[in-house]
Amino acid sequence: MTADPAPLALYVHWPFCVSKCPYCDFNSHVRETVDQELWRAALLADLAHEAALLPGRRLGSIFFGGGTPSLMPPETVAAIIDAAAGHWRFEPDIEITLEANPSSVEASRFADIGRAGVNRVSLGLQALDDTALRFLDRAHGVAEGLAALDTAQAVFERVSFDLIYARPTQTLADWQAELARALSFGTEHLSLYQLTIEPGTRFATLFEKGELAAYDSDEAADLFEATRAMTAAAGLPAYEISNHARPGAESRHNLTYWRYGDYAGIGPGAHGRRGGVASLRRKKPENWLTAVQRNGHGIEREDPLVPHERGVEALLMGLRLGEGVDLTRIAALAGGELPLDGHALAGMARQGLVVHDAERLRVTDAGMPVLEAILRALVVA
Repeated sequence: MTADPAPLALYVHWPFCVSKCPYCDFNSHVRETVDQELWRAALLADLAHEAALLPGRRLGSIFFGGGTPSLMPPETVAAIIDAAAGHWRFEPDIEITLEANPSSVEASRFADIGRAGVNRVSLGLQALDDTALRFLDRAHGVAEGLAALDTAQAVFERVSFDLIYARPTQTLADWQAELARALSFGTEHLSLYQLTIEPGTRFATLFEKGELAAYDSDEAADLFEATRAMTAAAGLPAYEISNHARPGAESRHNLTYWRYGDYAGIGPGAHGRRGGVASLRRKKPENWLTAVQRNGHGIEREDPLVPHERGVEALLMGLRLGEGVDLTRIAALAGGELPLDGHALAGMARQGLVVHDAERLRVTDAGMPVLEAILRALVVA
C-alpha cells in the first residue's frame, strides 16, 4: 500500500499594493480600483485547475501573500477557503495565514478576515524604532505598528511578526534591547532577518554610493548568536536560520517549503512544486487574468525537474532547518546519488560546522551564520 503523502500547502498571491513598495518589484501593481468579482472568479478558476492536478490530497496550510493581501476583500478570502475545502480534505488543525502590513487601515479589517477563516497573521513590523522604519522606507511608525499587533493578538489564534536587524549604526546593545522588547509582546513566532544588500535594490544603490555601510562578518555573527541565545531563553528557539517559535508553533506552511513538500501556487507570479514539476504563473496581473480567462489557469511554465535538481532543491531548502535533512529521502529524490561534495562534507564535519551520520545531515549552530558559504561548497548543483 502506498503511504499517504504529506499534507499539501496552498499559496495564494494577491498582487496589488496600495503604495510603492521598496522591497519588491510590485510597484507596477499599484491600483486605485480593482474589479473584485472578476478577480475572485479568476482566483477560483486558477485554484480549480491546481486541484484537478492534485486530487485526493490533504491540505495542511493556506497562505495569503503578495502585495497587500490584508486589503483583499474578506469575501474573496472566504470564497478561496471554502473552495479549497471543497477540493481537498482539510487537516483538523489547518493553518490559514494572511500576511499584513501593520497599518491602522489594514488592522481595521482583521476582524472580518478572521471571520472569513484566517487563523494566523504574519505582520511586517520590521523595526521597533521610528528612525529605522524611515530608513527602511516603511509607511508606518512604531506606535501604529504596535496598535496593529494588539489588534491582531485580539483577533487571531496565532500571530507572528518580523524584524530586520544588523541595520547601519545599530549596535549589539541596541539590537538586544529591541529584541527584548519584541519578546515581551508574547507572540508565538518571530521572523528575524539580517539586513542584506541585494543587487538592484535601493540599499544596493546607497551602498555603491558609499551612503550605506554593511556589517562585517564578525559583527553580524555576534548579532546572530545573541539573537539565538535570547530567543531560546525566552522559549522561542530557532527552528530555521531566521525563524523562531514556541515548540509546536512553527509555521506549518513554510515547513512544507523547507521540507520539500508539494505546494500549489495560484495568482500572478505564484510558484508551485507538485509531483516533481515546477510551476510558474504569469507575473503581470493583466496577463495572468487574460490567461485564466482563455485557458482556465494562469500558468506560464511547467518544468519537470530531473532527479538531480530535486535532490539539490531539497538540500538547499532543508539545510536551513535546525533538524536538517533525511539523507535517505534526499538520495531517493536525487535518483540514488547524493548531490554532495564528500570532501567538503568531511572538512566541514571536522570543523564542527555540520553533523553527519548515516541518516541525517544538519548544519550546527556554529555553521548557521555562514550557511550560504556552506551550501555553495557542499551542494553539487
